[in-house]
Amino acid sequence: MLSALDIVELNNRIFGTKDQNLKKMNQKLRSYNESDILRILNYQKNHRMNNLQVAEHFGMSRNTLTKWRRIFQ
Repeated sequence: MLSALDIVELNNRIFGTKDQNLKKMNQKLRSYNESDILRILNYQKNHRMNNLQVAEHFGMSRNTLTKWRRIFQ
């Protein structure tokens, strides 16, 4: 079964990066389950990245990552 992260990655590979306004609108429609959140946080830890770097990599808000870190770690 594909996770939300897998679907986002496939979408980026198929359609490429889009216009910034469209990217922002699509970000508002995303939702992540607990396993996806933990994968993102583990990715951050394993690659020794800060919140800004991870947010840019996954196309999300730094504030979202901060909130997840408080809840899950």
